[in-house]
Amino acid sequence: MPVYVQHEVLGKVNDVFNAESIWQAPGLALFSRRPLLRDLLERSPREFRGREATRCFSHVTLLLAQEELDDDRHLTRGARAKELTQSLAALHQKDFGDLLGADDVRYHVVGTEALAPGEVEVKFGHAVYLPTPGERTLYQVSASRDGEAWQAVCPVYLNQRLALIGQDAHSASYEVPGWPFGASGAVLLVNDGPDAPIEVQVRPKGAFNCAPGPGGVYTIARPGAVDADGTPLQLEIKVERLVPKPAAAAPHSNVWKARAPVPVSDLTAVPVSHRPAAQTDATFAPLAQQRVRLVALALPRLSRYRDTGAVGLDIGFDTGLQLAGEDSERAITFSVDAADQLCVSMDGVRQVVTAPATFTPAGRGQVVVAAVVPAMADRYCALLQLPHAPAAAVTGGARLVFGRSTPVLSALRVLDSPRFLQHADGVGSASADRIGLSRSAFSFEAGAGGYLIVRASTSQALYHLDDKLHFVARIDHAEAEQPYLLPFGHHLVAGHYVLRFDA
Repeated sequence: MPVYVQHEVLGKVNDVFNAESIWQAPGLALFSRRPLLRDLLERSPREFRGREATRCFSHVTLLLAQEELDDDRHLTRGARAKELTQSLAALHQKDFGDLLGADDVRYHVVGTEALAPGEVEVKFGHAVYLPTPGERTLYQVSASRDGEAWQAVCPVYLNQRLALIGQDAHSASYEVPGWPFGASGAVLLVNDGPDAPIEVQVRPKGAFNCAPGPGGVYTIARPGAVDADGTPLQLEIKVERLVPKPAAAAPHSNVWKARAPVPVSDLTAVPVSHRPAAQTDATFAPLAQQRVRLVALALPRLSRYRDTGAVGLDIGFDTGLQLAGEDSERAITFSVDAADQLCVSMDGVRQVVTAPATFTPAGRGQVVVAAVVPAMADRYCALLQLPHAPAAAVTGGARLVFGRSTPVLSALRVLDSPRFLQHADGVGSASADRIGLSRSAFSFEAGAGGYLIVRASTSQALYHLDDKLHFVARIDHAEAEQPYLLPFGHHLVAGHYVLRFDA
């Protein structure tokens, strides 16, 4: 079996943001120095003829201690990490340019709690792929042990050919939550492009049974393998296509098609009382109303708020998948702890959640946990989408202020209660809104084409998401003299709240 993922530990490096220290050691101490990144790439070519390398790997993931990446993000807004990837790519191009052909050199830095400051690990290989900025996801892969709770495993991008999924990220491209089979095998996904169906194969061959089912679900099982209760070990893998298959070209035709009449049900009804009366001098000014809807909760990284004493945040849903009251029976509960670990409790079982993930508690409906982009990851660990999104009407033509001390949209501040927070001393009377939401966070007013947003507190972080909850921008400048325009139907993130502003 080929080595689809080459995972190597470089050990201690004096300065993890110094590309030369990671790429190649200085001097000629050949007998004492350990292999660094250049040596590893040279010893493990992508393709070779005989003993001669003809092509080298060009996508490399660099793993550093999360603490060091956090410090870089806080102090330089991530400038040193960005400079590191650019410098390594330049060294890679310089030393292996003749083995790259038309391949792009791409580097990506990620943080991990498994490394101590100064330690560096690298990953590259046939099944290591780094997408271009904005590259579309062709497939989304998720896994489940019971067919109800689905957790995200990985995306497969449009131009990505291979992905290996298995027990951990050391021997595979991606770790599968709840993988029950140990390190003796993995599942290989082969993508031959948008015109071909994806292939799901077992590696090594014969390690498991892989049975395809409806809806892109594959059941992975090992004959004779059972858990402690005697239940056969199996895992369901779901491969969902996100990009439609290209449509077949229609035969050329010069036949004109008549436009279909507009159905009566699609016409806009105008109440009689709002129709202009004939031959009248009266002028009517209808009161404009818009709606704001709470579509998701942005789950915070509690490590940012250690000085508040908060060590846990619990958000539960009842059997109707409404936010659970204090005495309600809970169908599912999501928790964030002081180490920013996200867990879910359902049917008496508690497990760590890797976003994105989907849960179906007792078949009552879906609860989706969406991942956050790196630009929001220093404040949030995930977006918890609400199955039933509450809404509030607001009057147009006026500038309104949203914050934890304002009455506007107070019905949407569903976490404005101390019962959601756990404290180190077990006692706490502060509302969960005190974490991340200012007393007056921002003001808004409907304008032409969208809402005019003005930051009301200089410390309030605001983020713009589009109509599909995709990240657009962090709102750094939104002054009264120059408001930020949020298009109708788009979302604003402030504190815990992801608000959609409708026309």
